[in-house]
Amino acid sequence: MADPKFDLKSILDSFLKQWKWFLVSVLVFISLAFLYMRYSIPQYSASAKIQIIEDKGGTSELSVLKDLDIFSGGKTQIEDEVEILMSRSNLVEVVKKLKLNVRYFVLGNIRDSELYGGKYPFNINFISPDSIVNKSTHQFFVEIVSSTSFKYSESEDSPFKQYDFGSNVKTKIGDVILIPNTEYLESYRNHRLKIVVRPIPKVASGYRQRLMVSQAAEFSNIINIALVDPVKERAIDVIDELVLTNNANAVADKKAVADRTSAFINDRIAEIYTDLSSVDESAETFKENRGIADLGSQSSVNFSQSAASEQELQSANIQLNIANSMKDLIGEQEGFDIIPTNVGLDDSGISNAAQRYNDLVAQRNRLLESSNEKNPVIVKLDQQLEALKRGMQSSLNNVTNNLDLRVNSISKQLSQINSRIYAAPSNERALRDISRQQQTTESLYLYLLQKREESQIAFASASPKSKIVDAAYGSNQPISPKPKLIYLGAILVGLLIPSSIIYLRDILDSKIHNKLDLENNAGDIPVLAEIPKIGKKASKLVKKEDRSVLAESLRILRTNLDYIHKSKGKSDKANIIFVTSSVPGEGKTLISSNLANIFANTGKKVLLIGADIRNPKLYTFFSGDTDSTDNKPKRDVKIGLTEYLSNPSVHLKDIINPAQDLYGNVDLIYSGKIPPNPTELLMNDRMEELFNEVSDGYDYVVVDTAPLMVVTDTLLISEYANQILYVVKAGVTETKVLDFPLKLKKEGKLKNLSFVVNNVKQNNLGYGGKYGYGYGKTIKKWWSFG
Repeated sequence: MADPKFDLKSILDSFLKQWKWFLVSVLVFISLAFLYMRYSIPQYSASAKIQIIEDKGGTSELSVLKDLDIFSGGKTQIEDEVEILMSRSNLVEVVKKLKLNVRYFVLGNIRDSELYGGKYPFNINFISPDSIVNKSTHQFFVEIVSSTSFKYSESEDSPFKQYDFGSNVKTKIGDVILIPNTEYLESYRNHRLKIVVRPIPKVASGYRQRLMVSQAAEFSNIINIALVDPVKERAIDVIDELVLTNNANAVADKKAVADRTSAFINDRIAEIYTDLSSVDESAETFKENRGIADLGSQSSVNFSQSAASEQELQSANIQLNIANSMKDLIGEQEGFDIIPTNVGLDDSGISNAAQRYNDLVAQRNRLLESSNEKNPVIVKLDQQLEALKRGMQSSLNNVTNNLDLRVNSISKQLSQINSRIYAAPSNERALRDISRQQQTTESLYLYLLQKREESQIAFASASPKSKIVDAAYGSNQPISPKPKLIYLGAILVGLLIPSSIIYLRDILDSKIHNKLDLENNAGDIPVLAEIPKIGKKASKLVKKEDRSVLAESLRILRTNLDYIHKSKGKSDKANIIFVTSSVPGEGKTLISSNLANIFANTGKKVLLIGADIRNPKLYTFFSGDTDSTDNKPKRDVKIGLTEYLSNPSVHLKDIINPAQDLYGNVDLIYSGKIPPNPTELLMNDRMEELFNEVSDGYDYVVVDTAPLMVVTDTLLISEYANQILYVVKAGVTETKVLDFPLKLKKEGKLKNLSFVVNNVKQNNLGYGGKYGYGYGKTIKKWWSFG
């Protein structure tokens, strides 16, 4: 059997024939899309841009480590800022400030409308503590009755109880008080509202999942913030409040560093003030005891040199004192805590490293609020802090060593100068020692006072870490649902579903539907015609002047049979045509009866023989009420082919029923009574005599035979046939059934075989159905499918 050829046009035709189903499907899905658009909650997008401001400072001694990527910066810093901005603590604060855990809805028939922006008909005061309300889940329904009263229920289906505004209403989360908002109250009278209370941490987590924060470019300090929400104004408020909260936290961190520095300096000032008072008291006591009012100046050179050396020694001692204090503070620190900055060390590298250390400690403390020490970000911060601490300790060790050397050198030089001064009277020498101690202590005291003021200025001028580039703004049009995309999707689905059904139906369909299907499976066996499906009320026998599609298709069959007959050069006596099929009910009796009529309409003498003696249908077909249009009485057929074959006394003329108007211009031989031995009867020699005699007496002999796949009757007499017409019923006969007649043809058991397709639907007809003249054409209603 030949493989069917791929025919794109036929495939397209199979889809176009079902255009009404496509139209209905598309309309249904467009309607569903419209309903979805009508009742779905639109989503709006809001976005903003901020710039992370870097602290400008001098180069650090540890800056060389940045080049080795030991301390992360740039992209990592921005990633840290993104994590801090999206931290759970920030969003919890935002939810609290905007009161996003309490939502108001106006109930509708299908979709509820949410209120936001303070345009509520009433405000809710919770009597329970915030610690309880902020962790509670509850909803209740309110129906405004008047400007002074409302109805309350915790379920929409439960009875409502009336209350006055301002009275306590008992709920699952404690008492609540509803305060009317007279500006908007009347707009919602007789409307039912739903109030939903959710836990603040859960609401914050929801916004954290929907918040989109990203770096604008790889090396950019710009951060994009976006949020999608059913209420555009709420999305804008959340983004703006998030930026403000993040900046406020950054300012608080900087102020904490300034406070710690001020506290450290104040402690040192208190200690030095005590020392200064003691030195002043010693000088006063010494002068009083010795009776000294004023001392003459010593040698100008000795005093000048001594003063310069002493001044230098004082400065070195101050630096050494501060450096030792810083080193002790860092060495005694357990874990990571903020250290003082701007305490007066001349080494800018240590100051910058301390500032960076405090920034990282602040970030780490904020992240620990919503995470733990095993968080990869915190672990990374710990590594950076440990490296900074080691670097500062190393730098401080170097500084103290250098200062020690410097103090020793100056002290040695000063000792040489003082050795000359000590030669002066002991009073002057003692007074000088007291003055020197007094000046040193006073210099350190004044220096720390100056640093305390600078620390206070830093506290007052603490600036946020980010700058708003674009404040939050929202789109006027919702980003979802998108009408064009949804309608396009509806159209595509509307086309896809019937296409898939038709495609699967065609793939799973193993039946013959028209002449083209049969030709693709029949190999080199000719398909002579396709017979259209006739209605239940239509006549099954064509008339002489019948111009219906059935009659025209039978005329095509007659023409093709004549062509085959003449092309093979057969004589007029080779005129016996067998009509058979695979199984009963495929229309062989209909084809044989109408084919005989069509031949007779041309003036030919035609005989129709009912050779299906096991299941005779010919008499029933011709004598049925459907075909008795002329109101003539039915004939009682008593003898036929069976009697002729079984009784030698019965002659041909006895079983032939002459042509009448009831049958058309065709002589009939009925099957007769059903015999007990049909096979043996058909093998009777009289069968050959009958065919020889009728072949001489008639122009055409049409034989309605038994189905081939059911019994062997037709094969027993197939040798007498000049042409075998095999009937295939459209929509019933499966393609694999054709293997049986093709095999018989190949084995030589069926000669001069040809096919005809019966019961073809109007929309499956080939060229005859598409381009026919339309005689007897049935007009389908517009609502008729298929």
